[in-house]
Amino acid sequence: RKGGGQWSRAKSFDSFKPVGPALLLAAEGGAAKRSFSISSRVNGVTMQDSSTSDLIFGAAELISFCSQGTTLLPGTIILTGTPAGVGYSRSPPVWLKHGDEVECTVEGIGTLRNSVVYL
Repeated sequence: RKGGGQWSRAKSFDSFKPVGPALLLAAEGGAAKRSFSISSRVNGVTMQDSSTSDLIFGAAELISFCSQGTTLLPGTIILTGTPAGVGYSRSPPVWLKHGDEVECTVEGIGTLRNSVVYL
């Protein structure tokens, strides 16, 4: 589809994508290492455990595709899909609740922790 369909828009809303605790630049070793383990936990329970080597498209292909429809400036973050284990696809489904703590870890970079708040 033109424009990338759902995958390029679903993570693009303002304030919708917490990132951190750091970014790894290609010049700092991000390009040299092709595979990073990634995981997510909800309240300490592992929900996803995978590797960036499982991506369908590599970094170069993603950058090439995205740059066809938008200008990519230094520091642009490209968000991709998610590993198996998302809550809605579990049986029974698992939904985040107010007060849940979500942790996402990328090997060698760190862990991002956020609490779920429903207003």
